[in-house]
Amino acid sequence: MAKKCFLSFHYTPDNWRVSQVRQIGAIDEQPLLDSNKWEEIKKKGDNAIEKWIVDNMKGKECLVVLVGEKTAGRRWVKHEIKKAWKDGLGVLAIHVHNLKDSSGNQSPKGSNPFIGLTVDGEAVSGKIYDPPYLTSTYVYDYIKSNIETWVSDAIKAR
Repeated sequence: MAKKCFLSFHYTPDNWRVSQVRQIGAIDEQPLLDSNKWEEIKKKGDNAIEKWIVDNMKGKECLVVLVGEKTAGRRWVKHEIKKAWKDGLGVLAIHVHNLKDSSGNQSPKGSNPFIGLTVDGEAVSGKIYDPPYLTSTYVYDYIKSNIETWVSDAIKAR
C-alpha cells in the first residue's frame, strides 16, 4: 500500500523533476499546484501559504524533500521540514539534481536541507539519499527501485 507523503521542493527550477518522481507511483502525495495556482496562493500572503501547507500535510505519514540546487535555502521548505518533524512524520530527502528538467538540463547538487534546523531544541535529522548515477534515466530507475523502502524506513524511524 502506498505511503501518504508530502513533497517539499523548490517549485520553479525543480517542478519537472518532481513530476518525474511522482510518475513513479510508489507514494501517495498531495496534488501539485500549477504555477498559476501557486502564484494565486502566494499573493494572498504567508497565512494562505501556511494554511495550504497545513491542509495538504494533514493525514500524511512522511515528508519527502526533493533536493535540487537551491532547495535547502528556501524559506517554505524549511517551514515544511520543521512542521513535519514537530508533527512526528517520517522525514527524508532525495537529491534530484541529476534528473533532467523540461529542457533536458541537469543542475548542480544542492545542500543538505536539514543542516541547522531545530524544533524545540532538537536537531532535525533525516536520511538523505543521493542516487549514485549521473545519467538521468539511471537516477530515475534508482529512485524508483528504492523510494518505497526509504519512505517506510523514515516512518519507522519516527
